Amino acid sequence: MRRRSKKVTGRGHLLTERRNPRSRDLDAMPPARAFDVMNAEDRVVPLAVAKAKPAILHAIRLVSAAWQSGGRLIYIGAGTSGRLGVLDASECPPTFRSDPKMVRGIIAGGRKALWRSVEGAEDEARAAVRALAAMRVGRRDVVMGIATGGTTPYVHAAIAAARRRGARTIFFACVPKSQVRMACDADIRVLTGPEVLSGSTRLKAGTATKLVLNMITTLSMVRLGKTYGNLMVDLNSYACRKLTERATRVIVEATGVSIDRARRLLREARGRAKTAIVMQRKGLSRKEAESLLLRCGGHVSAALSARPAEHRLQRSPRTGK
Repeated sequence: MRRRSKKVTGRGHLLTERRNPRSRDLDAMPPARAFDVMNAEDRVVPLAVAKAKPAILHAIRLVSAAWQSGGRLIYIGAGTSGRLGVLDASECPPTFRSDPKMVRGIIAGGRKALWRSVEGAEDEARAAVRALAAMRVGRRDVVMGIATGGTTPYVHAAIAAARRRGARTIFFACVPKSQVRMACDADIRVLTGPEVLSGSTRLKAGTATKLVLNMITTLSMVRLGKTYGNLMVDLNSYACRKLTERATRVIVEATGVSIDRARRLLREARGRAKTAIVMQRKGLSRKEAESLLLRCGGHVSAALSARPAEHRLQRSPRTGK
């Protein structure tokens, strides 16, 4: 017979630290039953994310505005939260051909914490303040603190420091505001409940974090004109063979040309799928397509609906160039 758990104090009251009654006998379950329990718990994550929609949309507006004014999105967290922030930041440049400075990730304990846990680093509040100072965080930036359990001193200190420096702030946690309060501009709470393995927030809480970060950067990039419909038109096609082929397929999808023609267009456009699409659809040269896109804020849809005569480059009467 299993002994009942004793009442605990400290962090034990937090939603993410509570014991999950559905997985109480996890160690005695056959693998198939344990799989079913874990899979059922994971299904609550997207539903919990949906309930946080208003706060997530507010965060997207903050990030979009920051990027449009030349600011940055800076993630900061410890452990799994910090690693997921760094991961999302690292994936934006190849996906959206964005400047690596646009999205940055800071993890408590520094780079070594990406590969090996540095548990005590999450308590180093002063280190967070120093990290933001080193990045010269300012009024144009947005700092997003990620702390699934809500109480990480490193993250709390970062949010407070960012506010003092004039930056806009976003807080993400998987505990209700009644348990942990935070002064910030956008307060995202995704209540995924107790973990299958008590307190292991790399599970449901980590999955929720990845979903929310995906939404914030992807939908903010969409607002910057980094997509055409749901096509990834601003990817870094020269990064590797896979992305070159993806850019080629995007051109085929957007223009209806053959794969060989799409490859030629991509070369003529110097690897920019956006430019290639506008060149083909509007019958423009590379320079004319680039000029049109610039005037349309980088939005392919706007460029395709514009009048060509309004945006063609002025040609020389003597050379015709």
